Order: sequence, then C-alpha cells, then structure tokens
Amino acid sequence: MFKKLFFPILVFALFSSAVFSQTKISGIVVDKKNQPISFASIAFKNSSEGVVSNEDGRFYLESNKTYEAFFVAFDGYSSREVEITKSVMYDLKIVLNAEEVLQEVKIFRGKTSKKNNPALDILRKIWERRRKNGLKMFNQYQYEKYEKVEFDLNTIDSAFMKSKIFKGMEFVFDQVDTSKVTGKTYLPMFINEAISDVYGDNKKGKVKEILKANKNSGLTNGDGVNTFIKDLYNDYDIYDNYLNFFDKSFTSPLSRTGIDVYNYVLSDSTFIDNKWCYNIIFYPRRKNELTFKGDFWVNDTTFAIKNINMAVTKSANINWVKEIYIEQEFEVLNDSVFLLTRDHMMSDFALNKKESSKGVYGKRTTLIRNHKFNEEKPDKFYKQEVNFIDNAVYARSDDYWNENRFEKLNKDEQGIYKMLDTLKTVKKFKQMYNLVSILGSGYIEIGNFDYGPIFSTVGFNEVEGIRLRVGGRTYFGPNDIWRLQGYTAYGFDDNKFKYGLSGKWMVDKKNRVIISGGNRRDIEQIGASLTTTNDVLGRSFASSSLFSSGSNGKLTNINLTTAAIEFEPVKNLTFQTGFSYRTLESASNTFSLDYYTDNTFTTTKSEVKQSEVNLQIEYTPGRKTIGYGVERREVDSPYSRFFINYSQGFKGLIDSDFDYQKVQLYYRQPITIGPLGRTNLTMELGKTFGKIPLGLMSVVPGNQTYFIIGNTFSNLNFYEFVTDEYATFQWEHNFQGRLLSRIPFMRKLNWREIVGLRGVYGTISDENRQLNASGLTYLAPEKPYWEYSAGIGNIFKVFRLDFGWRANYRDVPDASNFTVKGSFGFYF
Repeated sequence: MFKKLFFPILVFALFSSAVFSQTKISGIVVDKKNQPISFASIAFKNSSEGVVSNEDGRFYLESNKTYEAFFVAFDGYSSREVEITKSVMYDLKIVLNAEEVLQEVKIFRGKTSKKNNPALDILRKIWERRRKNGLKMFNQYQYEKYEKVEFDLNTIDSAFMKSKIFKGMEFVFDQVDTSKVTGKTYLPMFINEAISDVYGDNKKGKVKEILKANKNSGLTNGDGVNTFIKDLYNDYDIYDNYLNFFDKSFTSPLSRTGIDVYNYVLSDSTFIDNKWCYNIIFYPRRKNELTFKGDFWVNDTTFAIKNINMAVTKSANINWVKEIYIEQEFEVLNDSVFLLTRDHMMSDFALNKKESSKGVYGKRTTLIRNHKFNEEKPDKFYKQEVNFIDNAVYARSDDYWNENRFEKLNKDEQGIYKMLDTLKTVKKFKQMYNLVSILGSGYIEIGNFDYGPIFSTVGFNEVEGIRLRVGGRTYFGPNDIWRLQGYTAYGFDDNKFKYGLSGKWMVDKKNRVIISGGNRRDIEQIGASLTTTNDVLGRSFASSSLFSSGSNGKLTNINLTTAAIEFEPVKNLTFQTGFSYRTLESASNTFSLDYYTDNTFTTTKSEVKQSEVNLQIEYTPGRKTIGYGVERREVDSPYSRFFINYSQGFKGLIDSDFDYQKVQLYYRQPITIGPLGRTNLTMELGKTFGKIPLGLMSVVPGNQTYFIIGNTFSNLNFYEFVTDEYATFQWEHNFQGRLLSRIPFMRKLNWREIVGLRGVYGTISDENRQLNASGLTYLAPEKPYWEYSAGIGNIFKVFRLDFGWRANYRDVPDASNFTVKGSFGFYF
C-alpha cells in the first residue's frame, strides 16, 4: 500500500531543530551484478507507507512513526526484510537475488507482455467503469474545498546559508526543514490558502467555484496569486486519457493508450477500508516521453481507484521542472461510490535536472469534504461574473482561519507568515524584490508612477536611425479603474520628436464599461498585420529593424487620434465602438503613398486624411486574466479567439478623403492532440468596399527580420502583396519532441519538432489599381501564395530555429525563397 512515490535523491545535512520524523531511510536497490533495480517496492513493515525506487534504483522514505524493519521487493527477485537499527539510516545498499521461477509461473519485469497480463485485465475493467465512478455518477454535486499552495527554496546547505546575498537575512534559515518526498532540505518562502464552495451539474456541463476566503504570506495580490496557481496547477482527472501540466500533455496511467507507453505489473492485493483492492505498479516503456511511474490501488468490484501515487519520469521532455509528484486519495462513501478527498502535487522547479541543482518546490494540497448530491441549481446560478471582486474574502480574521481550515498548519507553515512579515522590513530584501519585479513587468515603480517599458528604450530603423524612447504610466494597483500612459521618442537621423498619449476610465465595473481616447504621432510599419486595432500605444514594428534582412524604408508617418467605448456583457465577450481620425504620409524618400485625386489621373496627393467609425466584437472563451481594473493581464494559457471588425470611412468628415466599408474577421484555435503535441490554426478574412489608396489597403504581413513574428509570412517582404480582399490560413504544429525522442542519439537533447504551413489568397479591384500613383507595383496573390516551414525548438532550452521555404512566386524580384529565423523564450 504505497502512499508515496519518490524521485532520484541526494541526502543533505539535516538540521536537528527541524526534524519531526521518527524514521528515515534512503539508499539504492541493486542486483548481484551491482546493476540498479528500477521501480522496486520499499515499504515499512506492518504499515501502508512505502515508495518505489527511481530509474537509478534510489529511494528515500520517512515516517513520523517508529518502525523496526522495512521490506524491499521486485518481481523476479526474492524479497528482503531489512532491520532498522536507528531512526536515521542513509546510503543503504540493498542487494536482491534473482528467484528460481517455476516454468508455469508468469513474471513481468522490464518490458511487460501485452498478452496474458492480469494487470491489463484489471486496467480494461477500469476503462469500462471510468465514467461511472465518483462525481460523474450524479446529476449535480457540490462540496467544500480547501487549497494550500506553498513555494520553498530547496537543497539548502551550509554554503548556501553563508552566501553574501543573505547577509542581514540569516533569520530566514530558522525555518529550514526536510522534504518527506525527496529527503532534501528546503526553506519555506510563500504560502497561499483558499477556501471555496464548488458546484457542478453533469447534465448541463457546468461548474462554478465560489471563493469564500483567501490568505497568503503577503508578497503579492491575493487574486493574482489564485489565477497564477490555477494556471500553474491545472485541475485534472486521473481517469482522463491525458493530463495537462505545465503546457504539456502527459499520458495518464489509466489512459486507453496506456498499454502502448507503460509497463504494468500486478504487485499485491489486500483489504483497504474493508474493500478488497489490487495494487498495480506502472512505469514507462520508453524514455523521454511525457509519462509517469508509480502505483495505484483499485477496488475489485467497482474498479474505482482507491489511491494513486505517481511521478513524472526523470527523462521526460519538460524544462525547468526536475520532478513532479502526485498523490490522490479517495474515500469510500458507500459500497459503490469512491470520492476524491485529498490531492497533493509537488513540483521541483530548477534550471537543470542535476541532483545537486538548487531550485524551488511548488506544493499544492487540496482537501475536499461535505459532499452533497442532486440538488439542482437554476441556469443563471452558473453564469460567470464578468468583473466581481469581494474584498472581504482577502481580509478574513485569524479566528476565521483557525475555525475553518480543514487541517492545522504545521510549524513550518505557521512560521512562513511571521518570517515574511519580518523579511519585508529588510532593505536588502526589498531591493531584490523590486529588481525581480522590474525584470518581470518591464516597469520601474516610482511612487504611483511606473517608468517604462524599459525594454523599448532603444530602437532602430532606416528612417530614424537610432531611436530613443522614454515613457510611463500611472499605477496605484492592479485594480485601478483609470490609467494614463504616454511616451516620447527621438530619432537621430530624421531629428524629429514623436509621442503618444492615451487614457482609459472604467465607468462601470460590473460590465466593464470603459471609455478611452488618445493621440499618437510616430513612424509605423503599417504592413505588419492585417487585423489591427486603434490602440494608440500598440506595438510598433518600425522600431525592430536593428536585425533585418534586406532594405526596408517602407515606413509611414502617422498621426492617429481615437475615442472609443467598450463593454463586456458576458465573460470574455467584448463589444467596442469608436471613432478615429488619421493622417498618413510616407516617412521615406524611397517610398510613396501617392494616389490620383481626379478622373484624368493627372493630379496626385501624397497625404491621406481619413475619418472612420468602427464596431468590434471579440470573443475569447477560456481566456484567463489577472485583476479587475481598467487593464488586466492575461495568463499565459491557450484559448480560442474570434474577432470581427466593421469599419466605415466618411469622405468630407473633418476633411476626410474616402468613403468605404471594410469587414475583417480573425479566428484562432489552439488544439492539444494528446501526446502528439499542440496545433495552432489561424484564419483571417477581409474585404474593403469602395475606392481606397495604398495607405488604406490590406497589406499581407511580411517579415524582414531574423526573428519569428507570429501571424506573419516569414518568406514575404513588406508590401510584397497588397489586397483589398483577402483570405489567409496559417497552421503550426509542435510535436513537443515526440518524434526525435525515438532517435537514440538525439533523445538527451530534448529538441522539439515544429512544422508549419501558411497561405494567402487576395485580389485588388481595377479601380483601386487605377488610383495607385505610388510607383509601387500592386501585386495580389490571385494565384494563392503559400510557404511552409520546419523548425527545431528547445535548443539549449531557450532557442527555436525555423527554416522556411517559399512554395511559389519564387521568381518575384528580391524574393526570399529560403529563410532562417529564430526566437528566444522560456517554455516548460
């Protein structure tokens, strides 16, 4: 009955003041030839506490009880009982002898058989009953939930504690303790607690969670922490075929495809809570795949899981996470109902997977109680609040927490609150905290003003040369209902100042009614995207030409003034209408926006003046955000996006030049395909009705930099294709290393394969061609243009390299028929 599953360990010096456990053992299991025995069972005698050795045969096991012996066993070997002579016994070497096996007895070890394996017979019965166990048995359900998340610095040794970085903060090491999972020392640094009520309706497919109390050790806003936690630690169901952690899909040991990726061994059987249960050990058939190792106990009649312990294999293709350990326990409600009551997940975040590497433990423990069933709620009960925050939730008293916690905090957890209250008064710690905050947000906090973003301070393009930019924003907190922000920039070649200023005010919090406006005078690369917004402080691609291929002087002076109002009547469904006025003029002597102004095509004009009214609808199901203010930060998790925009240009309004109507549609859909990785599909459609010049045309977005830019065509130059009617399709799939992990000499690299295909079709009307006086030859992809790419990601864990090929239009002057582009990023 194995309650814990451990990873590769190195045992560090323990601090006697922090030792609570009465029995601790560690070591390695080997055979007579001194070869490690992976996934051997180790358990204290006459107990249900045990572990499975890791891939290197190593184990660590501790208990707060005193034991006199422990057992070591593995199929095909004689089990061994080892006497415990003292409370702490480390670096044991346990040698198992191979059994003499009778011919008719089946033994499963190494790669187990897919035929005549009793463990697989049990697994098939689990599949048959998987939708008839637990909460799925009821039409409606509700329960109380307590969630505790803790982050700890780990592998704390004497050298680390004597580091100069901790000078003046030595008191924090009074909280050092030893992990019951890995045997490593750790220092608690953060804790967050939450109590909530959860309601679900299986018939309607609805779930709602109401937060009743939240408390953390004070390093950041409570709601922001909750959102981060929910993104970092997704909810999961072990009966699902695939479990998503850290943006990766791991094959569940209970998956219908598990037979192809796991070995299963029927190891034991006994009574648990008066129910006869089987114990099955599982471990991966191949290295480098996203799989687990561990064991579970399953009931012999309902084939419901009683408890499961599993850990991500050491060789799994995942970055920055050295270990993941999961433990779930289920309570027997009656003869046929098993309900999840405890879920524990621990992750060891580190720069590398070396045993000695220091890192951070992230631990989430969820406790569930007081189930109720088949109490139906009306549909409106499950409607998500658009923008509601109950500040009382974050201000519960200590008495409230003492009365309502599902379990008491231990000594370490209680000490975190006190330690961090003291730590926040230390000047050196505040300096370190502020530095991390600056690198994360890009802004330097000066009272209620944020200077930045600092990463936009220096830019370069052919018109401005070196460009310097300074700016900032008001900031009173993440829930500000109004915000002002602006910038000014100067180009050393054109000797001109540029600026941008905008303001936003949320006049109604409940439905997020926001009015906004601003003005920008700057240089812009207007051919960098198709579906755009009128955000006056949006990203400018004109400043990113420091590393570019070929010449690009096709830049535009823009003077843009906007005013808009938006509201969000339903969660993640936003409506916006606004008015804009812009003037456009070429910023370069080598580039022209000229157009004819008369029917004889003899008079030209170089400046475009345009008044426009637009209506936008944006729907983003599954999007997660942080904060309740006028600006919210998005959590980095995949979600669908549907965007439609209708624009109406008015000739004569404020000296405007053109009448037209433009319709644009954008759709993006990420799709996770289990172990095969993730696909991203993007489609854009657009059409302009009426006569328009080059400055108002839809330019197919090229990419003349050496960097990968999303939603652009890597092998196109700027302004290579111009349209007034277009349709684009882009597909990219990341195999997450599924293919390269099958090649022996490439497994350890953990590279990830990425393929892509992009295409566009477009036309230009004859009257818009006749309007053109720019000297630029209009080329539209009336014969659909397409390109394809193949790339390798996760090079040195941070770099991606894409190779792109142009499939047609290869004879166009200055065509980029082959490109190499890269990008940097930190991904799990």
